[in-house]
Amino acid sequence: METGLLHLHNLLRWVILVLLVLSVLQSYNGWKSNKTFSAGDKKIWLFTMISAHITLLLGLYQWTLGRFGLFTFVKPEGVSMMKDATLRFYQMEHPVTMILAIVLITLGYGMSKKSVSDVDKFKKAFRYFLVALVLILISIPWPFREIGRPLFPGM
Repeated sequence: METGLLHLHNLLRWVILVLLVLSVLQSYNGWKSNKTFSAGDKKIWLFTMISAHITLLLGLYQWTLGRFGLFTFVKPEGVSMMKDATLRFYQMEHPVTMILAIVLITLGYGMSKKSVSDVDKFKKAFRYFLVALVLILISIPWPFREIGRPLFPGM
């Protein structure tokens, strides 16, 4: 079960990345072209937020009960979490950065509910989504990193 949830968590990163790039482009386009905010804009932002929250739940499971989980992984005697790159990444850097990114995605979606001008909605949402995208890209365990995982699970 753990492997399946990890693979699902890895696959959902692509869904989030695609939806987040769409949200960034859509909000930038709406901001720069003074577009009227529509229900389609809100739906893309909602799907981005929902996929991020589902991935967050799977990630929280992995963080607490997964292979490097806080409650399941026993560090060898004398090993410091902060000195071990893999432990530091999976128990500290990745979860904290991703939670921050999901908070920003949620704030970006929240702009769709605010009663501000459409230009302000797009402008603020663009900033939230862009920072979230950068944070996510930084903290994904890409294959070229020391702690990397394959681009697609099982490969």
